[in-house]
Amino acid sequence: MSGSGERVALRGRQALVTGGARGLGAAITRRLAGAGASVLVADVRKEQARELCEELDRNGAPGEARFVELDVRDATAVADVFRELEQDGQAVDILVNNAAVDVSKPIEHLTADEVTRVVATNLLGPMYLCLETYRRMIARGGGHIVNILSTASNRTWTEAGPYSSAKSGLRAFTHTLFKEAQRDCPGIGVTGIIAGGMETPFILERFPDADVSLLQSPDIVADTVLYALSVPAGSAVSELVVVPRREPSWP
Repeated sequence: MSGSGERVALRGRQALVTGGARGLGAAITRRLAGAGASVLVADVRKEQARELCEELDRNGAPGEARFVELDVRDATAVADVFRELEQDGQAVDILVNNAAVDVSKPIEHLTADEVTRVVATNLLGPMYLCLETYRRMIARGGGHIVNILSTASNRTWTEAGPYSSAKSGLRAFTHTLFKEAQRDCPGIGVTGIIAGGMETPFILERFPDADVSLLQSPDIVADTVLYALSVPAGSAVSELVVVPRREPSWP
């Protein structure tokens, strides 16, 4: 496997990747498993997740992957996953909050349900995951949380009201968590990754005519996740920006 997974050793560590079944989440899952981590593919897409796990097994990835059905909007379901892991004597050493949705509509045409779905998935869900993960990392004295952000967390554009609001909120939450980890436990890393447009279903399903020359491969962003995990304990990567060379929404 190419990419920085060859330079990061994650054997013996368990990762949980939300939205891990396809697109960027699948790229991150492949990189983490390639670096030797045991990966929990947390998603609502059961078939795609299982196909990914089988693919990694067939290809002989150093780390294993297994599916965990999870809707991140359900705080009780999130808590149940962590309780079950604890009962099995397992822990999450690396959390990657990647799951996201968007509804690209002018604000005047949005419904309350659409706004709720976007904000619950993109902001509340990651917060629920962080709550369950962080307190356990504090108890163990270490771990790493990576929150996938967006250029929309720094600026916005039309038809991006709920999405930009949620990503901006997640960026602020990530910064707060970073500061609290500095105070509470030097062994915990917290990184926000601001990713520009990627050639994934997240964009192409909504914008099938998108100019792919303006998009980057999700593998590049997945490599950025591994870079954040590779930094020695004496340093910290609080935020990284990785965008296509011709990204129109940055800076």
